[in-house]
Amino acid sequence: MAIPLVNSVASWFLKKRFHQIDLFLKYPHEVQNELLMSLLSLSKDTEIGKSYDFRTIRTYREFAQRVPVSSYEDYQNLIERSRKGEKNIFWPKPIKWFAKSSGTTNAKSKFIPVSAESLEDCHYAAGKDLLCMYLNNNENSALFNGKNLRLGGSKELYEENGTTFGDLSAILIDNMPFWAEFSSTPGNKVSLMSDWEYKMQAIVNETVNENVTSLAGVPSWMLVLLNNVLESTDNKNILDVWPNLEVYFHGGVSFLPYVDQYKSIIPSKSFKYYEIYNASEGFFAIQDRNHSNELLLMLDYGIFYEFIPMKTHGTLTETLVPLSEVKKGENYAIVITTNAGLWRYKIGDTVMFTSTTPHRIKVTGRTKHFINVFGEELIIENTDKALKIVAKKTKSEIVDYTVAPIFMQGKSKGAHEWIIEFKTPPKDLDYFGELLDNSLKSLNSDYEAKRYNNITLNKPIIHAAKQGLFYKWMKHNNKLGGQHKVPRLSNSRKFLEALLEID
Repeated sequence: MAIPLVNSVASWFLKKRFHQIDLFLKYPHEVQNELLMSLLSLSKDTEIGKSYDFRTIRTYREFAQRVPVSSYEDYQNLIERSRKGEKNIFWPKPIKWFAKSSGTTNAKSKFIPVSAESLEDCHYAAGKDLLCMYLNNNENSALFNGKNLRLGGSKELYEENGTTFGDLSAILIDNMPFWAEFSSTPGNKVSLMSDWEYKMQAIVNETVNENVTSLAGVPSWMLVLLNNVLESTDNKNILDVWPNLEVYFHGGVSFLPYVDQYKSIIPSKSFKYYEIYNASEGFFAIQDRNHSNELLLMLDYGIFYEFIPMKTHGTLTETLVPLSEVKKGENYAIVITTNAGLWRYKIGDTVMFTSTTPHRIKVTGRTKHFINVFGEELIIENTDKALKIVAKKTKSEIVDYTVAPIFMQGKSKGAHEWIIEFKTPPKDLDYFGELLDNSLKSLNSDYEAKRYNNITLNKPIIHAAKQGLFYKWMKHNNKLGGQHKVPRLSNSRKFLEALLEID
């Protein structure tokens, strides 16, 4: 199909869709409220609907007073019953798919319900919106002249009762219309392989001779793949392998620590990076402008949003606010109610609003991934930014990192202990540590206060890890590929100690 025809079809779809997007941009709170009432009405005769009498709820306030905030642990038994074939528990229609997620702070698997409605009206709708926004911003794009290289997870079947579980990416691949495979590479057979290391080489073999015009996947694992491609083809520039490559759609982890490495292997000023924010529980936000670091919160994908200010999170005074009450610049934990039957569910992510007209956000981290042992309130956004600044100043490249507290003992002060794997190490690790400490002080006033004259915190201790340490640790914990992530920050020393032991 000729590019102009494809782009004009996309443009027609976009114009249709823009009318709906415009609606939630102009009337965000009305759209969200209408959505909540629709979800309640649909689910009034489910087990959960009857227990909280959804039928008589007329306002958000009634909903908030009646329905408790929940976590996976609260849902676990209901989900297990659903996986065994019981129906009408938390969603009125049968749920055949469950996205398996190990999370990043808990080794045990989670099985997140994925309804037919969430597949169509959330995940696939978001995919279409993403492409349309990209094409709208880049009218001369030749995206459809080639293929999208997708890097997803593996697939397993839960066979006892006819329900299926696997990585969300595998569920999406398995349910895509047959024609979608023609525009993607590798094919489903390779995409759904479970052995990560074997799969890596299979992807390289299948894709190096394709006309790849776009990439999609988690930055950390995509970087592993791209470096394998370069090694296999004996090139130093990805554009020598795929000269028509024009955009990378990424999400899952912060892109900040990887930006410079991508720019070194894709050295093109016209190459675009588009961030998305999705999870097993739903698709939440899309970068809607070129060269932006903000994501537009999508308000009509069947997800009703609430937010917990992080300053109250986990305390006796924990409060929730709807979208209409959020403030710019404040850090929030997300709570969602969805068209897959999750009701006031904490997903464990934190975001900050950069704008409230329209509602644009930045993902700042995880509710369990921060360090606040000494009142320093250090979040992933701080450490990612600081590392990017210091890596640039010291001409170093970072593969991965994790940080943990050193607890006070007797009269000794506390500190933060880092283990960082470098692709290109700094010439002077002590100088790197000094710059990192100063960057964190400039980005976080609480950290700066605790470091002032070493009043509470001594300067950070930094270890340079052996090459391949994080990969080895992920492999040891059966977490290679897919959506698996290295836990960046922790209030405990569990991850750090395990890594130091291997190192």
